[in-house]
Amino acid sequence: MIKLPASLESQLKKLFPRALERNKFVVDVIEDALRQEDLDEEIQAVGGTLHLYTDGGSRGNPGQSAIGCILEDPSEGKVVREHSERIGIGTNNVAEYKALIEGLKIAKRYHPNRLVCFLDSELIVRQLKGEYRVKMPALKEFNEEISELMNEFATVEFHHIPREDNFRADALVNRALDEHPSPHFENSRND
Repeated sequence: MIKLPASLESQLKKLFPRALERNKFVVDVIEDALRQEDLDEEIQAVGGTLHLYTDGGSRGNPGQSAIGCILEDPSEGKVVREHSERIGIGTNNVAEYKALIEGLKIAKRYHPNRLVCFLDSELIVRQLKGEYRVKMPALKEFNEEISELMNEFATVEFHHIPREDNFRADALVNRALDEHPSPHFENSRND
């Protein structure tokens, strides 16, 4: 096994007191990174239209947060790429924005002519369309980052969909949160 720097080992011990959980977490992170590298090497230009489904959520608001993205080729009805990850402590809105940002970065690698984004956060869709003002400074930064990313595409559309129609992206969020539950949540279940 790899020897980790003492500061990192100390932080991991706080998150995962048991060595087995800590080792599993490290192995999972390394395997995810290697899979990501393999996927990046396989990326090909798709062109045409792609659909992006994103979701972000937190357990507690704020609380442990995660994101999920699904990039789909609607002409073939197949998933081109899936992505999910824990993003630390945050609010639901921050997670929703971060999910879309990550999804746009992934979609950019495929060079679609048209990208249609589906989110179950009506607030964020309306903010992106300019129908609602973005009042929170942290969300303004995310909104601006999305505007910059949009310049990488010929056409980008944002659509609100009901939560039940976004179940696949939601499942990715929950899977990311369930794979490495925070010790806080494990302890609260035993009380």
